[in-house]
Amino acid sequence: MSLYLSTNLLHFHSPKTRSFGNCSASQFINHNQVIPVPYAVTSLPLSLSQPPKFGRERFRPITATVTPTQSPITASSSFRGKNPKEINVLVVGSTGYIGKFVVKELVSRGFNVIAIARERSGIKGRNSKEDTLTELNGANVWFSDVTNLDVLEKSLENLGLPIDVVVSCLASRSGGVKDSWKIDYEATKNSLVAGRNRGASHFVLLSAICVQKPLLEFQRAKLKFEAELMKEAEENDGFTYSIVRPTAFFKSLGGQVELVKDGKPYVMFGDGKLCACKPISEQDLASFIADCMLEEDKINQILPIGGPGKALTPLEQGEMLFRLAGREPKFLKVPIGIMDFAIGFLDFLVKIFPSLEDAAEFGKIGRYYAAESMLLLDPETGEYSAEKTPSYGKDTLEGFLDRVLREGMAGQELGEQTIF
Repeated sequence: MSLYLSTNLLHFHSPKTRSFGNCSASQFINHNQVIPVPYAVTSLPLSLSQPPKFGRERFRPITATVTPTQSPITASSSFRGKNPKEINVLVVGSTGYIGKFVVKELVSRGFNVIAIARERSGIKGRNSKEDTLTELNGANVWFSDVTNLDVLEKSLENLGLPIDVVVSCLASRSGGVKDSWKIDYEATKNSLVAGRNRGASHFVLLSAICVQKPLLEFQRAKLKFEAELMKEAEENDGFTYSIVRPTAFFKSLGGQVELVKDGKPYVMFGDGKLCACKPISEQDLASFIADCMLEEDKINQILPIGGPGKALTPLEQGEMLFRLAGREPKFLKVPIGIMDFAIGFLDFLVKIFPSLEDAAEFGKIGRYYAAESMLLLDPETGEYSAEKTPSYGKDTLEGFLDRVLREGMAGQELGEQTIF
């Protein structure tokens, strides 16, 4: 999720919540490059409980249960001793901003990657099945529906392969209330259940560092799944997890490049020092997630991770952008109170017009990212700490901005993540 502010007027843009209708298995089950292998049968699977209700009921706890339905498939619990080509990795959210880089990284390391994708993917479903097969070249691509557990399990049944590891890069595109619970909790839970029923013994979750201070609906949804994932590992000795909590992504900081190139001011809230972050590139993050496959120091760990270099405030990011663009710095400082007023007004309207619930949530998301640092929250001090935020990789924000100034934002489009 990113901030984007027009220099002429502050707008609330309510992105449309993507529709995930229930489709029959025959509509979704397609495959490419998959060769079945024998598998064995073992203990009882997980199953989902009743999906969460929304509105006033959406905070009611939801519990995971174990029910004796059908015997699951089991993969070898010692998969870490295998060659990567013998390790079956199921990736959900494979066509998302980070997911597609994760697929490419895992393929490059020799893993047998099974990528679950929708028949129409990308921003507003603009990518066809053929586009997806090309983009995820080297992976075994299966078209299914992660929001429908029955369809997903049928797809994996037809696949005929045991699963060793599940990697979830799922995330709500809009951050809306219902969409957050549908994707960040329910669909992610579906991937855990389906993966466990096919023998998965490790689960790598792409979460977000901002869940450490949960004020937004998608953060609560992510945290609920994190808790259930950790509980699953506590109750099953042969199952492990790695929860990856990255800071900011490069593309979320590139929304004002074209404005600066056109000679317009760089927009920031307050004095531009309300928050800071250590952004990480998509390639470096994908590499870190791939490390979680086999590195034992990442087992059963929550792993906050940022990119290299010092933490940067919006003011410092703007100064860097002007320097790279060869322009004199020119800033437009917007009082944070404007957002507080807008959010308060929307919260009032929601009581009268419940359909505005998402618009109010988008405002809160914008306010959060304008004022909260994407750094590790030190439990001892209650303050964000740049020093305690781990760094990884070699790609820098300066290098990214320099490239975008020359080549544009192709492949880095904000799309439905644009809020302002």
